[in-house]
Amino acid sequence: MGCGGIGGTLGAALAKTGQEFTAVTHNTAIADAINARGFEIVRDGERHQVPGQAFADIPSNAGQFDFVFLATQPPQVDGATQAAAPYLAPHGAMVCFQNGLCEQRVAETIGGEHTLGAIVAWGASMLAPGVYERTSAGGFVIGRLDGDVSDPRLAALSSTLSVVGPVAVTDNLAGSRWSKLAINCAISSLGCIGGDRLGALLRHRFVRRLGLEVMSEAVAVARASGIRLEKVSGTIDLDWVALTEADVASPGSPSLLAKHALLLAVGAKFRRLRSSMLAAIERGREPAVDYLNGEVVTRGIQHGIPTPINARVRTVIHAIARGECRPSFELLEQLYRDSRDDVGPSTRSRLPFDGVPIEAAPPA
Repeated sequence: MGCGGIGGTLGAALAKTGQEFTAVTHNTAIADAINARGFEIVRDGERHQVPGQAFADIPSNAGQFDFVFLATQPPQVDGATQAAAPYLAPHGAMVCFQNGLCEQRVAETIGGEHTLGAIVAWGASMLAPGVYERTSAGGFVIGRLDGDVSDPRLAALSSTLSVVGPVAVTDNLAGSRWSKLAINCAISSLGCIGGDRLGALLRHRFVRRLGLEVMSEAVAVARASGIRLEKVSGTIDLDWVALTEADVASPGSPSLLAKHALLLAVGAKFRRLRSSMLAAIERGREPAVDYLNGEVVTRGIQHGIPTPINARVRTVIHAIARGECRPSFELLEQLYRDSRDDVGPSTRSRLPFDGVPIEAAPPA
């Protein structure tokens, strides 16, 4: 369900290896393109066609499926779940590929026993209807909400997804999901506001600082929610990334410099990554900000944790979606200026902004 950057790239991999599946997209332009030319993959500047077919709706004679892959944007996950539920086999499971915390939403419709999560650790973009470019390598982390790793469907799902990349099974899906949420609240949201690819944006110190602040708020809310965070891709420790009081008090400390260096490395690895929220807005769709930064804000209110930076990010992205402003580097600068009132005078005095781009780092 869904043939955007992730769904289309996944569909192409399944088609290339001869696996039996049905691709569904409510975007008729995407369905028409796939039906005319197959899944087109851009690699090293060249297009490679993978024969395939897509449907604008689930065929009435589709039968029942072992898995339903939910690869829509988060705002469409409820509708996709309800549409596909009649076609799920009694032993089957729906698999959430979205960013955010969509497993809980899906479980409310079909039950937790029929809900699996697949955290995507790679990037992809749809360059045109039916044309896909994988922007970074990686695989998946899969699991159940209740942490049961003995579910035989996890082994079957792992085998299926291994055509895309390595698959790890976790007994702490919530912790893995929250860690990825914290990163996406920064990467996808700031990328949407800045209107550029990740590598270009993270070369700027003030963008990295905003990212650290966004993630720190998300980590604080996760901790208050009793979530045990997991490392992302086995290396990025969000508990360590979160800003400490010492980081705020000492802008030149080794700890803070190391965190900036980590974000530079992330920007280098995922330099071609483009915000899926920005792509959704460009296609006239609702951005997923309420399912990312909005989750942090809502749960922060529940636990009494301040989340002013995430709240500002959500407000700006909604303004972009309404056409009140356009994504740009200047808009990201404005967000930084405005948000200094949220982080206290000590931080403002140590992070001056003089109206010009702030200290761009050398290319990573």
